[in-house]
Amino acid sequence: MTTRPRTRPTGVIPLVVLVAALGIGGCASLPPLDGRIASTAITDTAGTRLGRAVEQAPEGRPEQSGQIPLSDPKKAFAARVLLARAAERSLDVQYYIWHRDTTGLLMLQELWNAAERGVRLRMLLDDNGIGGLDPILAVFDDHPNIEVRIFNPFPNRGFKPLGFLTQFKRLNRRMHNKSFTADSQATIVGGRNIGNEYFGAGQEMVFADLDVLAIGEIAASVSEQFDLYWNSESAYPAKAIVAAPKPNAVAELEAQFASVRASSEAVEYVEEVRSTRLIEDLVERKIRFDWSPMQLVRDDPAKTLDRVEESDLVLTHLKEAIGPAERELDIVSPYFVPRKGGAKTLSAYPERGVRLRIVTNSLAATDSGVVHSKYARYRKELLKTGIRLYELKREATGPSANREKRRTKGDGSGSSSASLHAKTISSDRSRAFVGSFNLDPRSAHLNTEMGLVIQSPELSETISSVLDRTLPDRAYEVRLTPSGGLEWVEQGPQGEVRYGHDPKTGFFKRLFNRILGWLPIESLL
Repeated sequence: MTTRPRTRPTGVIPLVVLVAALGIGGCASLPPLDGRIASTAITDTAGTRLGRAVEQAPEGRPEQSGQIPLSDPKKAFAARVLLARAAERSLDVQYYIWHRDTTGLLMLQELWNAAERGVRLRMLLDDNGIGGLDPILAVFDDHPNIEVRIFNPFPNRGFKPLGFLTQFKRLNRRMHNKSFTADSQATIVGGRNIGNEYFGAGQEMVFADLDVLAIGEIAASVSEQFDLYWNSESAYPAKAIVAAPKPNAVAELEAQFASVRASSEAVEYVEEVRSTRLIEDLVERKIRFDWSPMQLVRDDPAKTLDRVEESDLVLTHLKEAIGPAERELDIVSPYFVPRKGGAKTLSAYPERGVRLRIVTNSLAATDSGVVHSKYARYRKELLKTGIRLYELKREATGPSANREKRRTKGDGSGSSSASLHAKTISSDRSRAFVGSFNLDPRSAHLNTEMGLVIQSPELSETISSVLDRTLPDRAYEVRLTPSGGLEWVEQGPQGEVRYGHDPKTGFFKRLFNRILGWLPIESLL
């Protein structure tokens, strides 16, 4: 399989600096959008199998939408596959990362098969996370029922980082949105991209993540936001960006699909799909959806062109939609850099009696050491105000614990056995957010984001209760010592174990992380 790109654009900055020092230039430009044809979601789908199946809104509450959480990675994979198989009219998929690995290729095959039977497929992919996919995307875009658009593309396809030399301001802003919508009737929104580590198959890392499968009025809102991005100035037809497919490209692609599907890595995913009765249960009304008011919050795609006001940012919409917490607030953010203003805002919660609990990655578990280095600067400040701070352990537990133990890199790159990737908020155990938004400067001001604010005591209670139950086993609690230092407290079989530095990390990793913290790049994270 091809080498994967880093999940965050900041990972290329040191490389760009090196290239610039060597005097290598990048002067390619993007093609004009003349001739690009606008399109919108197919909405007359009430008569489709999915359309008939989702007519389940409780009597007297037609304005509400139903959702079920997808926390298990294999079931999250199966849900997407089964939606693709159930679609009759359209599939709209929008992702920041799509890996050319086992689960990524299996998912591509399902989309290809849907198009082959007449389903219109629109794929909108950010260009930062699709390394190695150009030949496949060219074949897809050549299919009469498929159109692929690449969001905010790099002009140089051979070595993308060259683009940063001349277009850094544009290329440093990415589309981080994630949605998978079938027939404009059912949609999956959350934190997962498409790739092995997001579905529990990572060899070096498995991400703990969360999506929701939603039906009802909210699906139309997700389709509308897809159209907004699809027809935006930053969405380029793939044929204008990637090379044309080879004459025998379709046969080669289908052979690649067959090879992957026959591999030992694919067996458990094929079996998971076979044994999951999602669509059957949906049609037979056996799934108990949680029906509640939902609101889609999203950025305008013009954010990547630096053309939006503060009042139009997803962070502003999220604050308004979820409202002020009165009793307790749980924030789960794998990349957490509050900055001074955010730290001040968060500190106000304990001051007015609200219990605030923040969960993020430990240094051993994070896949972005540079982000962790900036977060680390705020730990003492946050703890002094009464905020409770937890950092996820590296060791894989939960659904992936019985998998063969992953090897861990020791080179400071941050790869690990398990890493937090879910982005969720639970407020007063009555309102919840699930989406792509991290509490960091990149999500707030650089990348575009989206997510669902769900007025559901059931979902919110589930999120907070899972934290209550699992944090003692899966995370270290960071505390202040009597002398004003930091300690990491682990709950073990024999009681508390205390660490005087970031647990399960070597001296040189901690030193390197401290040095990273000196770099003046916090606003880019």
